[in-house]
Amino acid sequence: MFVIGERINGMFKDIGDGIAAKDVKPVHAMAEKQLAGGADALDINVGTRVPKEERGEVMKWLVEATCEVTDKPLSIDNPSIDIVRAGIEAADGKVKTIINSTTGQQDKLDAFMKLAADTGSSIIGLAIDENGVASTADAKLEIGMRTIAAAMEVGLSPDEVYLDPIVLPVNCDQAAPMIVLETVAQFKMLSDPAPHIVVGLSNLSQGALERSLINKIFLTMAMAAGLDASIHDPLDEELMNSMITAEVLLNNTIYSNSYIQAYRQSK
Repeated sequence: MFVIGERINGMFKDIGDGIAAKDVKPVHAMAEKQLAGGADALDINVGTRVPKEERGEVMKWLVEATCEVTDKPLSIDNPSIDIVRAGIEAADGKVKTIINSTTGQQDKLDAFMKLAADTGSSIIGLAIDENGVASTADAKLEIGMRTIAAAMEVGLSPDEVYLDPIVLPVNCDQAAPMIVLETVAQFKMLSDPAPHIVVGLSNLSQGALERSLINKIFLTMAMAAGLDASIHDPLDEELMNSMITAEVLLNNTIYSNSYIQAYRQSK
């Protein structure tokens, strides 16, 4: 399971305060904590509190600050292609970059795929188009096929694409998680090599009381369906331990009595 840590986000108080003060220490600390917790990559998101006209510069600052303490991949998270481009340029080839993200709307799909191809980035494609979030497995698959086709059109291999079926809050749409699980299983059959499948896990439990429990149960269910990447909080130890255990039960890692410790040491 490829874990993208979600905590370098201006919506969190420590990172927001660091952005406001141009203090890199909270960014460094959160990057190091997430990596120690088992993150394979770090999501970089300026949040919505930063004025729009300043977000490109803030994205550059966050990426540069994060690159000071790690060479792990960075997920450049913003709907604006200009802000994403600013983040990729700030990485300056020091780390692998993942574009987070494009929708399936054709003009955005074409523009973001070209950026991915031009910069050697991977890319996350959302099951959203001009009609909004796709609500059925068939509609999600159609957008997924369109996304893979757009990637191949610019010479990007399907295994550089992460398809996100979009998991909605369970307290708003209780049927949605099962539709996502059905979609995950089918996404893997769209191409050879297969695309990666990713979810923004925290979306599932927004507004719910038992957030950690909901997240960890769904994550293990989705892994069994074929999920191989997740954007979540690696500081949630129970969530991470559930994920590590699922890796053993799915025969993705070798069992030992100290498999959790072994997994963490390998990171």
